[in-house]
Amino acid sequence: MLDWSSGNDTGPTPRKDAIWLGEAGREPVYLRNRDLAEFVLGAMFGAVVNAGDRLLIGVDVPFGYPAGFGKALTGSDDPFAVWDWLEANVTDTPKGNNRFQLADQINGGFPGIGPFWFNALKDDLPNLPRKDVRDGHGMAERRACDAAVPGTFTLWQMGGAGAVGGQAFTALAVLNRLRKNFPDQVAVWPFQTPETPIVLVETWPGLLNDAVKRAEAMGEIRDKAQVNIMAQAMAHLDAADLDEMLAVDATAEGWIFGAGHEDRLRKAASRIAPPPLRNDCFALPPGVDWTPVDTALNMLRDRLHPVTSPEPVSVFAAAGRVLAEDVIAKRSNPPQPNTAVDGYGFKGGAPDDAPRWLPLVDGRAAAGAPYDGTVPDGHAVRVLTGAALPDGVDTVVLEEDTTTDAGQIAFRGPLRQGANTRKAGEDIAAGAVALPKGRVLTPADLALASAVGHGELMVQRPLRVAVLSTGDELLEPGDEAGPGQIFDANRPMLLALAAGWGYAPIDIGRVPDDRDTLKTRLDEAAEKADVILTSGGASAGDEDHVSALLRESGAMEEWRIALKPGRPLALGLWNNTPVFGLPGNPVAALVCTLVFARPAFRLLSGEAWHQPKGVMVPAAFTKRKKPGRHEYLRARLRDGAAEVFKSEGSGRISGLSWAEGLVELGDGAAEITPGMPVKFIPYSAF
Repeated sequence: MLDWSSGNDTGPTPRKDAIWLGEAGREPVYLRNRDLAEFVLGAMFGAVVNAGDRLLIGVDVPFGYPAGFGKALTGSDDPFAVWDWLEANVTDTPKGNNRFQLADQINGGFPGIGPFWFNALKDDLPNLPRKDVRDGHGMAERRACDAAVPGTFTLWQMGGAGAVGGQAFTALAVLNRLRKNFPDQVAVWPFQTPETPIVLVETWPGLLNDAVKRAEAMGEIRDKAQVNIMAQAMAHLDAADLDEMLAVDATAEGWIFGAGHEDRLRKAASRIAPPPLRNDCFALPPGVDWTPVDTALNMLRDRLHPVTSPEPVSVFAAAGRVLAEDVIAKRSNPPQPNTAVDGYGFKGGAPDDAPRWLPLVDGRAAAGAPYDGTVPDGHAVRVLTGAALPDGVDTVVLEEDTTTDAGQIAFRGPLRQGANTRKAGEDIAAGAVALPKGRVLTPADLALASAVGHGELMVQRPLRVAVLSTGDELLEPGDEAGPGQIFDANRPMLLALAAGWGYAPIDIGRVPDDRDTLKTRLDEAAEKADVILTSGGASAGDEDHVSALLRESGAMEEWRIALKPGRPLALGLWNNTPVFGLPGNPVAALVCTLVFARPAFRLLSGEAWHQPKGVMVPAAFTKRKKPGRHEYLRARLRDGAAEVFKSEGSGRISGLSWAEGLVELGDGAAEITPGMPVKFIPYSAF
């Protein structure tokens, strides 16, 4: 994807309003001037031809002009006659070009005030107005494809924001030279059949503006984001969709690739993997040593973003998955007015309690079998639950409130007009957001998505969580233990947590206190997973190799969190994969995983930020707490009150199994006595 500029050399530092070249799977390239751009494109074309590859390149420049312009300028309706004319007449250097003078020259050949406008030079030009002043020239304002795509700019504008005119002059001159330099190797769509090794198509990144804006919000240069997103989207198009987008009748005006197929292009763009996290995403503010729990959580919330890519999944397999985009109702629910009960339908209601007799028409209305015809005023028709209301019916009387005899019904009011019916769209209207992006899909959500017309949903790929344990002392559970050895309790616990949260757990195994072995295993984990959980080696001791390796990689922070149990938490990136280095103690490892890793994983997986909701319950224990640290006590509910485990020792793993959740105590001092309210967070809330 090529984003063009008609301005002067933009300097060595990448910037907006410049030339950018994006290639699927690679970092976009900044090109400071058109000479460099032509050289790079020529080298790319040559490499494609020599390798026997094929290249689809979108160019953010109109390939054709409104009907009649080519004939007026060159005497021919062939769009390439205009390209040839521009190549012959455009003079261009990195420091300037003659685009305004050329527009002035062209305008002079038209009657009235010529079509081009906006002279951005200091010198006046007799035939190029500074403002949008045009009259009597006979040209249409826009091409047919421009009119079909809201937000596009007119080719006649030469200067100012959205100045397409100058871009077309300079770009078409360059593209014309390139296609001549590679005869029979380059096709320009839709003027030529796209069967050559290199195919040029006109694009407009505004078709993917929502995705571009999201990238801008993350600090990306807009032009760089445009070429990256459009190139990736084109690469992710299904073959059938690509064929259909290219099936356009050739016109001298040209066409915008993807126009009329915006939904398919956006769907392809939504499959693009998000950018990696920044190396400094876990950096603490200067001077910060001890980090309060709430501060740590806020930093995670503000600095992390999804790292999983979207994928389409059938509604039959989407339960538990995270929505990658809003689900917009394709049709209303109900799609048409219908009856809410079995009974008889008629028009007008029954405002008083007087008895009424209505003759029945032949036939009935049932779900999926609508009544064929109109029910006359003063008549009724048999209707069943869910049936579309026949024409002439707006009210239904319950079957059990009627008597029938000799082809008529009798009932008493009052019955309001519209009773026992449902309006079209009273649940969800077509075009409304039925389910928001970031939601974890429940069975009920799948019913709603299906009801509003979706058989497939765009969801995030499940987060892949790699788990590894470190330490020479660790043994696999069930092995024979020798002196000083312990069984690895953390790995089965953490893998089970990941699976229970709907993620894809990846067991990387146990790693001894050997830096080279650990490095190899971290490489393996980063290759297979989206996030890595380690336990042990997260402090600053001689054998704490996890933190040491992360520190060497240049992307490690040791968060000394004011927390009990827990405290040291190593956070960093390994080969662009986030690493959560947990304490080796199982109690502290579990608490840190629940409190910090779980909400972070939600964000990384595309879900909305969520912290567990606790409930206030009476305490069934006594506790004196010093100020300065958040504390989490292993607890369970009995008779509506929170009991805590008999020991706060972080080595008492049995307390994790005994507990049903955690009691959270804030940073301040506290004196808890039985009956005082405390915050209990069940494990299920995480």
